[in-house]
Amino acid sequence: MKRLLFRALTTSAALMWTATLLTGQTVDKGKQIVESAIAALGGDHFLHMHTRVASGRVYSFFHDQLSGFDFAHIYTEYLDQKPAKGLEVQEREVLGKKQDYSYLFLPNQGWDITFRGARPIPDDRWDDYVRVTENDILYILRVRHNEPGMTYDYVGRDALLSSEVDIVDITDAQDRTVRVYFDRNTHFPLRETYSWFDSKLNQHNDEDTHYDNFRDCGSGVKWPFSIERDRNGYKSYQMFADSVQVDQPLPTNIFELPAGVKILRKVE
Repeated sequence: MKRLLFRALTTSAALMWTATLLTGQTVDKGKQIVESAIAALGGDHFLHMHTRVASGRVYSFFHDQLSGFDFAHIYTEYLDQKPAKGLEVQEREVLGKKQDYSYLFLPNQGWDITFRGARPIPDDRWDDYVRVTENDILYILRVRHNEPGMTYDYVGRDALLSSEVDIVDITDAQDRTVRVYFDRNTHFPLRETYSWFDSKLNQHNDEDTHYDNFRDCGSGVKWPFSIERDRNGYKSYQMFADSVQVDQPLPTNIFELPAGVKILRKVE
């Protein structure tokens, strides 16, 4: 009886040790894949990229039907220090052939700027912008990859279109998980998926983003010239860039409201 009990205990201990070892291996492999992706995107040049300007065409969709199209110049600046509240990046999206209206996204507030004035964007749109940014794999790799509590779990291999991919689940300290599909040859992130719950609509949402056509943008930094986002199986956004430049001088005061602009009331 004692011999059987001892054998059962040793078998159980061995299984627990094996499970722990395998878990450690998947975490290590996941981290290695992420580090390879950073290296492929430019390594230290990517990690220290300060500004970026992307110009091209943007499309919006509702249930796969085109609902908007425009020309866009998107100015991005990564902050040197993490703000007390908000994102570690600020953006200005200048739209139209005449570049006569824009959106300004500061670390903790967004503005809709037209000839009428500057209006704070609604809370739900700001929440959507923050969610998309924080879960964007390119933002994660550039800004968040060493964040306390961030884990990288290797899921396995699969095929994505014509590419063989390694799949990694990236989970932050708030238990939010982004599943990323990395090309096994180029190491670029090709796709990411994550889910979130809309408490106002009592609705579960699945987000899916595809990245394609990575090119050198200067200083050895690679960036996708094609980005497509889907929500709940329907296409919602596309951008096709004609030009992406890294660490070039930006227009003066591009991240400030125009001087003397009229401040309009927020509309929810």
